[in-house]
Amino acid sequence: MGAIKVGTASWTDRTLLDSGWYPQAADDPEKRLAYYARQFPLVEVDATYYSPPAERTARLWAERTPAGFTFNVKAFSLLTGHPTRPGALYKDLRPETDKKNLYPDDLAPQAYEEVWTRFLAALDPLVAAGKLGALLFQFPPWFTIRRDNKQYLLEVAKRCAPLRPVYEFRHASWFDGDNADETLAFLREHRLAYVCVDMPQGHRSSVPPVLAATADLAVVRFHGHSDKWTSRDIHEKFGYRYSDRELRDWAPKLRELADSTGETHVLMNNCYRDYAQRNGQQLQALLVLQPGIVITAR
Repeated sequence: MGAIKVGTASWTDRTLLDSGWYPQAADDPEKRLAYYARQFPLVEVDATYYSPPAERTARLWAERTPAGFTFNVKAFSLLTGHPTRPGALYKDLRPETDKKNLYPDDLAPQAYEEVWTRFLAALDPLVAAGKLGALLFQFPPWFTIRRDNKQYLLEVAKRCAPLRPVYEFRHASWFDGDNADETLAFLREHRLAYVCVDMPQGHRSSVPPVLAATADLAVVRFHGHSDKWTSRDIHEKFGYRYSDRELRDWAPKLRELADSTGETHVLMNNCYRDYAQRNGQQLQALLVLQPGIVITAR
């Protein structure tokens, strides 16, 4: 069976720093990342969704973590079709516009290509250090199951090669009725890695918790079950702490998923205060107890 790595979708959130999870001695970014890397073998970088990374930053991440540590990096918003603030773009690529948000079609083709090139190139230090796990492409709620969207999944895989993109959907059409089998078959045919999610149901962006491996890497992201999922306050949206019972129910399901693929990444994205870190540590302990499981831990 494949190994399981558990981590969280943040290590720098302000509410986390205020929660007391970090010891007082971890009083700067370098020490906090080092401490985090002693607790978990994996972390997801979400800041890269809001603004593309700098190569220097990626080099520091690589230098400040031990061998074997893994970074999953969230794709820049423009590359997944989300609205993107003009100020988030590289200064020399910003179009002259009064628009509050930009989309790919708002950029000249050459500028759009350059965004892709610079985004991927900035990750070279992580690649060189063997610490880049996956590139998370989380698509918006209007990214439905259509032929051109499927083609974009293939385009992303081609652009990222040999790096490994993984795909998270936020529209139920991908799993409505027979579409679930169609979606998983398409991903398996092209060896595209699917991101399983646990999230609130009954919303436009809701996707059911379908656990499946479609490539040599499986990813599961836990968003929580906040009753304020539609809130614009990100801490209200993700402010949910999983109970011990919930995590105990998930542990054997994750073991079964890991049986069907080479490696499984489990990310706690309930990022408010230390909820994700505490739940991640609980889940690591529960997974160790699963028979036959290979858990990569610090």
